[in-house]
Amino acid sequence: MGSDAQPTFRTPLILLAVADLAILGVRLWPWQNVVNLPGNGTAAVDPVISLLAYIGLGFWISTTPSAQGRKALFSSAMLGLLAGLLAAGQVALAAQPLAAVGARTSNIQTALLVAAAAVCGFAGLRTARAGQSLGFSAVCAAWTAMLGSLIAGTVVLAEAYFAIIPPDSPDPWKQYEGLAIGTPATQALVHSLSTVTAFLLIGPIVGCLAGVLFAWFASPRKS
Repeated sequence: MGSDAQPTFRTPLILLAVADLAILGVRLWPWQNVVNLPGNGTAAVDPVISLLAYIGLGFWISTTPSAQGRKALFSSAMLGLLAGLLAAGQVALAAQPLAAVGARTSNIQTALLVAAAAVCGFAGLRTARAGQSLGFSAVCAAWTAMLGSLIAGTVVLAEAYFAIIPPDSPDPWKQYEGLAIGTPATQALVHSLSTVTAFLLIGPIVGCLAGVLFAWFASPRKS
């Protein structure tokens, strides 16, 4: 009873994943055209599978019976909101036309992503200092990264819904690749799908590694 009273932020995370699935479904309509996307539709299938995996992981991770563990997950989710805001800021900057931003914008984007990873690491650090194991510290850091990645993915999908032109790229190969994909609308769709998938897959991995690193420094050393 006591452990059930301690929230883990599971429901908001799962609802956000479901909302992303709904936005993605609207963005991919009509669905029969999905197979025409790069990789015979894998560009669209990958984020869908990732979001479904998030829902499953949300149920699994938050089933810990320990009240202290659930408290650590809830604290990590709160940090995930901050990580999500930082990642969303990076997404917003990346969506700006190159002519409208300064030369330092790419450095700012990198700094925002590094800061988001550091927030995940801090989640692992706090969990370790609370007396939890290194493995559970990594789980809490991944929990932080999952929420942050979902928030960033929501921003990407929302931007893709209201805009059809992807950000310009100075890379000639990317320009050629874009022409090979098809119309500007298709290019924007593929760009948003790839970005969402990258956040959903890479985010928890980076967050987990950062959490392990930060938690390892917080672990007591044997003399």
